[in-house]
Amino acid sequence: METLKTGAYTDYRAEINDDEIKIFNKALEGFVGAKYEPVAVAMQIVAGINYSFFCNSKGVYPNSITTPAIVEIYKPIDKLPRLINIKICNR
Repeated sequence: METLKTGAYTDYRAEINDDEIKIFNKALEGFVGAKYEPVAVAMQIVAGINYSFFCNSKGVYPNSITTPAIVEIYKPIDKLPRLINIKICNR
């Protein structure tokens, strides 16, 4: 694993570990309207950890297309993660 520096995001990496998947799933628990499949993650240490997940996004309606998206999640120390923002990437 790479060395994390306070305040700076790491490079994106495709190896998303089980803990990161759990954080992703918990933050999006109950989210409706689209499905997000994480394919890469970058992290930033603050008072907790900011996660930036690069995802494939697809609406949950017929004939929806897959689009790239960035899902931003904040995980405070000793608290539940929360969804901060979703950015749909323009084509």
